[in-house]
Amino acid sequence: MKRYGWMVGGVALCMMAIGCAETGGVDTREADVKAVKDLEVAWSRDLGSKDVDKMASYWADDAAIMMPNEPIINGREKGKEAMKPMLADPNFALSFQTARVEASKGGDMVYTTGTYSMTVSDPKDKKPVTDKGKYVTVYKKQADGSWKAVADIFNSDLPVPGSTPQ
Repeated sequence: MKRYGWMVGGVALCMMAIGCAETGGVDTREADVKAVKDLEVAWSRDLGSKDVDKMASYWADDAAIMMPNEPIINGREKGKEAMKPMLADPNFALSFQTARVEASKGGDMVYTTGTYSMTVSDPKDKKPVTDKGKYVTVYKKQADGSWKAVADIFNSDLPVPGSTPQ
């Protein structure tokens, strides 16, 4: 009987060791959430510089960027090209506020949701127009331990032309 007790205990210890080995034994979710929250504060602040390289440095090389009424933009370099006209607009201003951050147990992915406020020039009269909306960004931990956005989508709270507001 004692022999079976030791065997069951040994099996349980082996299973715990395997479980810890799979996750590294350390739950980094709290630190990952803090790192990405801090990153989003810096990104929102850096948008004020209107420096396209600085702004795009938060995206991964192969990021998927999804702006309203545009096809998916694949890659940081194409994202920079798409953002240049907006950043050149004298009325351009963009800020965002993180509302929710969730990190994976594996320590390699984090997603955020939040709201944004963006001001641009009206194409007709060049007066400032402000839009408010929401976003989702997915971050992936890079080989150097940094976090980069691999999927970035935002869309307006304004009604789509022709739709019925709810």
